[in-house]
Amino acid sequence: MELAELPNSRTEDDGSAVIRVLSYNVRSLRDDEEALARVIRACAPDLVFAQEAPRFFRWRKHAARLARKSDLVVLSGGATAAGPLLMCSLRAFVERTEDVLLPLTPGRHRRGFATAVVRFGGVRVAALSAHLSLDGPERLAQSGMLLDRLDGTDAPYGIAGGDVNEGPEGPAFGRLAGSLQDCWAVAPWGGEHTWVRSAPPRRIDAVFATPGVEVLACGVPTGLPGVTSADLLSATDHLPVLAALRLPAV
Repeated sequence: MELAELPNSRTEDDGSAVIRVLSYNVRSLRDDEEALARVIRACAPDLVFAQEAPRFFRWRKHAARLARKSDLVVLSGGATAAGPLLMCSLRAFVERTEDVLLPLTPGRHRRGFATAVVRFGGVRVAALSAHLSLDGPERLAQSGMLLDRLDGTDAPYGIAGGDVNEGPEGPAFGRLAGSLQDCWAVAPWGGEHTWVRSAPPRRIDAVFATPGVEVLACGVPTGLPGVTSADLLSATDHLPVLAALRLPAV
C-alpha cells in the first residue's frame, strides 16, 4: 500500500467505523512544538495516544495548547496519569474517562494509564495510552495490568497505544502481542522503527488492538503527505506510529 492510500476516517454503510489512531511520545513538549503539531495534523487522527505529556507547572494549559494546534481536544490523562495523554477529534463521542496510577516502586518513575471509552457512530471502543517502565520486571508486570484494564471494560473493542520501552523480542511486548494484535505486524505500512536516535534502530512504540478490530495499515508515517523528515526529527526524540483501523458494527 502506498502511503497516500492510507484509509481515511469514515462511517460505512453497514455501521462500521474506520478510524485513524496515532501513538506518539512527545517528550514533554521540550522540542519543536510547531513541528509536532504539523505532524499530528497531517496524520489526521481520530485518537492520539501520547506519552510524556507535560506533568508539572501549568500542564493542563500545555496539553490544551498542543490539542488546539493539532485540531484536537484533550480527552484524558496528563499529570493525573503520570504522563500518558489521550486526545481526540470532534468525531469521537466521549462516554467516560479515567486516569489510572500504577503501583509505585520506590526510586522509580511513577507510571499510569490514560483511559477512555468513546463512540464513533454506533461503535464503542476503549482507548488506553501507556508508557511502560524502563525496568524489565516492572515493565512486564505493567503489561499485564494493561491487558487487565482493557479486558475489564464493557466496550466490544479496545485499542492501546504506547511507548513499550522494548522491542517485539522483549517479554512485555511479547505478552501484549500474545493477547492483542500488534498492528504493525498485522498490516505493516510506512516505516518500522520508532527509536532511531542511537544504533541499532528499534521498534519500541506500538499500537495494539483487541481481536475483532480489522487492522488496515500501521507504521511510521514517513512520506505521508504533509509529514516531512525535518518535522519528524525536530518534533520529539521518538517517531510516531499511525494506524488505520476498522471497527465492525456490533
